[in-house]
Amino acid sequence: MALTIHGYAAPSATTPLAAHRFERRDPRPDDVVIDILYCGVCHSDIHQARNEWGGSIYPMVPGHEIIGKVSAVGAQVGKFKVGDMVGVGCMVDSCQQCAACGEGLEQYCVEGATWTYNDKDRRDKLPTFGGYSERIVVSDKFVVSISDKLDPKAAAPLLCAGITTWSPLRHWKIGKGSKVAVIGLGGLGHMGLKFAKAMGADVTLFTRSPGKETEARRLGADHVVLSTDPAQMAAVTRQFDFILDTVPSPHDLNPYLLTLSLNGTLVLVGLLEPIEPAVQSAAVILGRRSIAGSAIGGIAETQEMLDFCAEHGIASDVEMIDIQNINHAYERMLKSDVRYRFVIDIASLKKAA
Repeated sequence: MALTIHGYAAPSATTPLAAHRFERRDPRPDDVVIDILYCGVCHSDIHQARNEWGGSIYPMVPGHEIIGKVSAVGAQVGKFKVGDMVGVGCMVDSCQQCAACGEGLEQYCVEGATWTYNDKDRRDKLPTFGGYSERIVVSDKFVVSISDKLDPKAAAPLLCAGITTWSPLRHWKIGKGSKVAVIGLGGLGHMGLKFAKAMGADVTLFTRSPGKETEARRLGADHVVLSTDPAQMAAVTRQFDFILDTVPSPHDLNPYLLTLSLNGTLVLVGLLEPIEPAVQSAAVILGRRSIAGSAIGGIAETQEMLDFCAEHGIASDVEMIDIQNINHAYERMLKSDVRYRFVIDIASLKKAA
């Protein structure tokens, strides 16, 4: 029997999110049913709700930074039990047959991963709905464990902002002795600073905003460079092995490329639009530098990241909101008025709209 669920949805690209009732699919033998406690608010939720990337399916229930407790498990589920604290990130399925899936990199599935919301289930073709809701049904292969050492509220953004920054740092083998720079201090950037520092790197923040030094150092930065100051930029020429670029809007990469050392790599994790202005190829060729990209992370590395966070006491800096304030939160996010991630208390769904 399908589950009738309370949540919040975008009825169209131009309509504010509002209370919405919808049906979840019937649980399958390999499914975990999760009562959602908290859901982080990602900038991509705004893009999708407003159809800024195209292809949005309405009504849309956003949310892919989900923390909750298991309320039921299918007969084939062995690694989770009722009462477990668990998480669900950006994906709820993949083909599980291709080379990428075989390496535990389901986000690069050649058939395309099934996203937690604004997608269609691979088996029944019904729409997927996200975490701005009271309950979700997910294959056990796409559920992760949340340690009791983690504050579940602050763990929610780890499932997108956390893994998006963790995965490239791990892939490029950042560790003791690495010189790392992070561009941008937002939901992604603040996690990049925390992870790079915990991995043993010497960490620099690039920012366009004066006055962020104290905050950046609190989050793990050893140095802060004002990227609008030519003298400060010149002083870090050829300094960095790795740059994590978290900026979500088009910006000039050329000044940052000159700060990479020989064989250095700049990795884009925030930008999906074309790179503008054009990259000067000499800056790449003459230092054997690379521009690369990285998307979220696979389920195994997401669990690895969560375990690392539990061991090192790392979590996101969050501001809790009631779901009734989600539209105001979107407007504040567009003004960068949050440190550093909104998290919805799903218990607020029970309040009168």
